[in-house]
Amino acid sequence: MNWMNLIDGPSALIVFGGTLAATTLRAGLGDCHHTLAKLVRLGGRRFDADAARAELAQQIQEIRKDGLLRAVPHHYNDREFDEATEALIGNRSVGALLEAHERHKARRLGESTRAVRTLAQAAELAPVFGLAGTLISLSQLPAAGEARGAISGAISMAVVTTLYGLLAANLLLAPLAKMVERKALAEERARQKLIDWLAEQVSDSCPPRRMRGQLQHSLHAGAS
Repeated sequence: MNWMNLIDGPSALIVFGGTLAATTLRAGLGDCHHTLAKLVRLGGRRFDADAARAELAQQIQEIRKDGLLRAVPHHYNDREFDEATEALIGNRSVGALLEAHERHKARRLGESTRAVRTLAQAAELAPVFGLAGTLISLSQLPAAGEARGAISGAISMAVVTTLYGLLAANLLLAPLAKMVERKALAEERARQKLIDWLAEQVSDSCPPRRMRGQLQHSLHAGAS
């Protein structure tokens, strides 16, 4: 088998170029940008829950030692935990911690959903452009039917474009969509587990709602 027969520039241009253009028009530049960012991050470092837990453990120790009134929020290499711990200490409430987490969770899942949807659309479009390439190549068949070289070239292009469309959809785009989805869900499970652990660790240090309201009233009165 001669694998070089499967390499065809015009066929690749029709399938991959057409799929890219149609996906951009259908999904929009914003979704395509998010998709590209998610694909780049596939090869990056995964969320390290153990390292995050170790950093948060220091914050928990300070809260238990000094209390929420005197605790100073730590800054991590993670925007969510920065805002979550600031909300926890600033509001002296586990609820504020959980609300900050839910905001970031909704943002991350929204971006992942957009990327998965865009890749799924591209996977649907690739076979369509494979078929389009087939039709284009067959349209180049000589009318007289005497040029055997032209006939074999057109049939070869027709087969290759169909193959490119199927391979792009089933071995590239659809698997990438699943990879993005799996990585996003795995990270959310790890983050949720960590946030639940953090909330449990600091819940005893948070004053009850009634006491918290009286405390905030006293602080405002003292400031005025």
